Amino acid sequence: MLQRLPALVAALWWGSLTTIGFLVVPLLFAHLPSPAIAGTMAAKLFAAQTWVAVVCCIVLLLVSRPKHALAQYPWAQAAMVFILGGMLLALLSQFGVAPRIVARQDLRLWHSVGSVMYLLQWGCALVVLWSTLRPGATNTPVEASETP
Repeated sequence: MLQRLPALVAALWWGSLTTIGFLVVPLLFAHLPSPAIAGTMAAKLFAAQTWVAVVCCIVLLLVSRPKHALAQYPWAQAAMVFILGGMLLALLSQFGVAPRIVARQDLRLWHSVGSVMYLLQWGCALVVLWSTLRPGATNTPVEASETP
């Protein structure tokens, strides 16, 4: 069961980003009575998504190597920069970009920046998921001197 945990957590991260960003939020703007109402609800969903991403990334970091080992699992060596990058993108979007969008400050610019950051985070989550699904990705840790 624990061998599958990284793939499950990565799938949750990627799947939640996909569902919120590419399905739920567009449906809000298509079906709610006004863009202002849809935007308010979208902001709340993106805030919740940020915390899903942060928790998923922290769990992935915690399970990236066996207990009492210095070496990481092969999936973790391949994915570490994407885990950290995805978590950073989520936090920067939430605390740097989202407040400017909510305040309607240069809306076109900040919405574009937020969209690009969301797509980059989605890509990070996809790379992490893909890394966890490689054959043999969770079996044995890679020694510090080895290269993947």
